[in-house]
Amino acid sequence: QVQLVESGGGLVQPGGSLRLSCAASGSIFSLRSMGWYRLTPGKQRELVAVITSGGTTNYSDSVKGRFTISRVNTKNTVNLQMNSLKPEDTALYYCNTVPGTKDYWGQGTQVTVSS
Repeated sequence: QVQLVESGGGLVQPGGSLRLSCAASGSIFSLRSMGWYRLTPGKQRELVAVITSGGTTNYSDSVKGRFTISRVNTKNTVNLQMNSLKPEDTALYYCNTVPGTKDYWGQGTQVTVSS
């Protein structure tokens, strides 16, 4: 009975910033590693950021130094701060457990980086 809802996407110019949020319902959120994934047509799903239940983070090389993942377990929320955005960051962004749980995929939030 877990549901994940992403928000915060939009249209932004190159070099700009966005903050994505993921709200989780259900129990045991604080016990799981969480991540942000992105999907672009014609490309494989990419895991770009991970945060463990203990707060340890990891990032893909493509976003390292520009994105920051965080979580607030008491609010069942995981966030992604995206800075210095590039056109190649354009994608549909999803949150999920790491590894992903099939039944938890939501609708995602669209990020478009364009001038």
